[in-house]
Amino acid sequence: MQVFFNDRFNPLLPTGHPFPMSKYRRLRERVAAEVPGVTLREAEPASEGELALAHTPDYISAVLGGTLPAAAQREIGFPWSEAMVERSRRSVGATVGAARAALREGVAAQLGGGTHHAYADKGSGYCVFNDVAVAARLMQAEVHRRERRLLRVWVIDLDVHQGNGTAAIFRDDPTVFTLSLHGAKNFPFRKEAGDLDVDLPDGCGDEAYLAALDAALDQAWRRQVQQGGVPGLAFYLAGADPHEGDRLGRLKLTAAGLAQRDARVLAWLARQRVPVALAMAGGYGRDIDTTVAVHLQTLRLAQAAWRDRQDGDSPPVGPMEQSSR
Repeated sequence: MQVFFNDRFNPLLPTGHPFPMSKYRRLRERVAAEVPGVTLREAEPASEGELALAHTPDYISAVLGGTLPAAAQREIGFPWSEAMVERSRRSVGATVGAARAALREGVAAQLGGGTHHAYADKGSGYCVFNDVAVAARLMQAEVHRRERRLLRVWVIDLDVHQGNGTAAIFRDDPTVFTLSLHGAKNFPFRKEAGDLDVDLPDGCGDEAYLAALDAALDQAWRRQVQQGGVPGLAFYLAGADPHEGDRLGRLKLTAAGLAQRDARVLAWLARQRVPVALAMAGGYGRDIDTTVAVHLQTLRLAQAAWRDRQDGDSPPVGPMEQSSR
């Protein structure tokens, strides 16, 4: 399974900054040591033209040129630097790489990404560019150019925070379906309406979460079939922040519950013959090694799903027959 990373380009943050930048290097090192058979690839930076598929020219120019106003930098949560720009471009590039690999092989991943708070014209919540939005539109363009067909996309966002930027970018786009399970009282405090949003109460545990997930997957699939199309590619934001030990999560999923979450999503997509590109998204554990362990668990499950598709234990990659399931 191909896994993309970009942690060599992390910016230096002020002492005491809450963002766990070191988790990406730690995760890559553990993947290299503990997940044999994974091919680690350093991501290329997204081009300005690729970024423009989801972002306005003025915003791209301000980020790349270092002219972001102080208020815009505060909303993002990172001070501007050349390293911040390079990291952000390569984060998008990692998701693009994973999406291309998923379309070929069924399952692929990147070790960061899931920057779902970035809007077309601004960043927010530690998100500069929206990697999934750029990658989705780029894959649609490439598939149309290569195969002359429409690629419908499904965004399954299971980060604990609602993907407000992604929902806003795709609000009027019927070719992209956004599904989000998130904390009702968590950031962002003003949510954007996606195609299917499931608000969860503080303290939600494994049983209630998994029941809500099963119901949401069924409902999302029925709605897409009724609307005349099923996805040819899914992006799965497998956030570690619903974990009970997360500083910002406010939910109470155990590591075993999160493993069930990942296994159910991956099995569902395999049954429906939908390729999937995973992004690790959020994770802000009180113990950073716990967060890394949750992400590592996700990647092990993804590799097992990838192997099943190669061995033929799961249905082949490709669009399924349109049915009520």
